[in-house]
Amino acid sequence: MNGASREALAAARERLDALTDHTSVDVTKLAGELAAVTALLDREVSLRRVLTDPAQAGEAKATLAGRLLSGQVGGEATDLVSGMVRSRWSQSRDLVDAAEELANTADLTAAQQAGALDNVEDELFRFGRIVASNTELRAALTHRGATVSAKGELLRSLLGGKAHAVTERLVVRLVTQPRGRSLEAGLESLSKLAAERRDRMVAVVTTAVPLTDQQKQRLGAALAKLYGRQMHLNLDVDPEVLGGIQVRVGDEVINGTISDRLEEAARRMAG
Repeated sequence: MNGASREALAAARERLDALTDHTSVDVTKLAGELAAVTALLDREVSLRRVLTDPAQAGEAKATLAGRLLSGQVGGEATDLVSGMVRSRWSQSRDLVDAAEELANTADLTAAQQAGALDNVEDELFRFGRIVASNTELRAALTHRGATVSAKGELLRSLLGGKAHAVTERLVVRLVTQPRGRSLEAGLESLSKLAAERRDRMVAVVTTAVPLTDQQKQRLGAALAKLYGRQMHLNLDVDPEVLGGIQVRVGDEVINGTISDRLEEAARRMAG
């Protein structure tokens, strides 16, 4: 997002945080209602253009949003969306992205309040690894000809009773409403959003054998010192790395695997 949209999203995040700090708010219900608003705005292009039209007064757009959502969602969701359309957005699509982020954040907040945020982070990562290693499953989940209900049923059969309810809701929404993203990109975005709930960064760690608890603690402490923020470690075991360790933080890769050094040696010999 560019200038105006970044500021509008930051303001919306603050309003959501203030709202979810109140124990009386049903955060799970709020997440579902914001997801429904996201689907509406994604589907109704003309509506979102009206609600982000810079030529229209913010209060007039808020009144329109309130009238449209009245009776469809609760007062908290209506107030959040009304506040969002009062703001200025660089592109109408940014409003949809922001509504989706708020919906996902609300669900992750519910997990955090239940003390299950770490489990949800781990489950999102593991699900991503399962999809990456199973081409048939990925094809079934991303096939454009498959119905939303069929994809939802498949995911519920895979995750129902095995993953946290928040994980299931997030993955089902991502798969059934991809909004032009790849499944991998969507899962990575959710993982980052989950980490941000604790002001942490995500490090994807690949090793040839599982790390011990002591090794995990030392690695987490070293990365936190290096990046100046707490780290959530997503651990992946891949025998093909032939020992050593590979760490990916965002776009940066720290590679200390034997296979990487062998490849580098081969490149030098070929050169």
